[in-house]
Amino acid sequence: MNRWLAVLFVCLGLTIWPTGVRADELRPAYIEMTEQSPGQWSLLWKASENSRLGRNGRIILPQNCQTNGARTREFVGSNILTRLSLQCEGSIQGQAIGLEGLELSSTDALARIAPIDSAMETVRLTPDQHIATLEKPSVISNVAATYTIIGFEHIILGFDHLFFVLALVLLLKGGWLIAKTVTAFTIAHSLTLVGTTLGLLSLPSQPVEAVIALSIIFLAVEVVKSKPGDLRLSERFPWIVAFLFGLLHGFGFAGALAEIGLPEGDVPLALLTFNLGVEIGQLAVVALALAVLHGLRKFQHSWLQPTKTATAYAIGIIATYWFIERMVA
Repeated sequence: MNRWLAVLFVCLGLTIWPTGVRADELRPAYIEMTEQSPGQWSLLWKASENSRLGRNGRIILPQNCQTNGARTREFVGSNILTRLSLQCEGSIQGQAIGLEGLELSSTDALARIAPIDSAMETVRLTPDQHIATLEKPSVISNVAATYTIIGFEHIILGFDHLFFVLALVLLLKGGWLIAKTVTAFTIAHSLTLVGTTLGLLSLPSQPVEAVIALSIIFLAVEVVKSKPGDLRLSERFPWIVAFLFGLLHGFGFAGALAEIGLPEGDVPLALLTFNLGVEIGQLAVVALALAVLHGLRKFQHSWLQPTKTATAYAIGIIATYWFIERMVA
């Protein structure tokens, strides 16, 4: 009875997971203020046209800045781009910038401030802190910290990337083997992420996202059909499987990063720290999953295999839903 209760609870917990969430829903608004000449600034605000921010959000400008002329709006892909010219009296250091409406959303915003006479600043706005005071930080530490956090959040909130890593944990045995396999996945998606960001590679997003869903279904089936003494393809060649599928997942990461935007002059640092954040997030997921499995193995060993099977079924069902959704979108 306990075994079937475990299966029931795991299935229930995972199948009520928000299935409508896509892999790359981390699409924060992006604000860029660039000083063109002393006191004269241009402002670019980018937000998804399907988001509440894109429809109703409003920039909170520094108090010493006024708009100069009419704003312009254009649609580029799935984004709304708003452009403004600003006249600012004196320095904007110590002033506040923000995004009204962000506190009602579930996403973040990045604000990139580029004065003529000082280092560029990148600040991160969140629903809990939708206004930030402009300081004068080290540009290197600022960009590194910002994009490391974004990479970490992306693997945690990008549910299909997370499910792929979780399926690897369920399938493979041994923490070191899992860590090396996940690292192969990271190296692969880093290659396509860098190639796509630099304009060297390109694939249409819809079929890529559909194949990403298929990669999760494949691993879920491998977990369900795995038997002692009869190694599945992914168990015999885990690094190769993770690397090949990682190349595809990299295009998904690139799509999200393109929506976020990269600071000019610091693209290599932003890419490096974004990938670092992704790797930290992946290893955190691996550590947590291994801890849960170890606890089941030690205290409720009879629950271990039913829990793995139920989790794999739930992951496969959700991934199948994603695949159908992306094919008909």
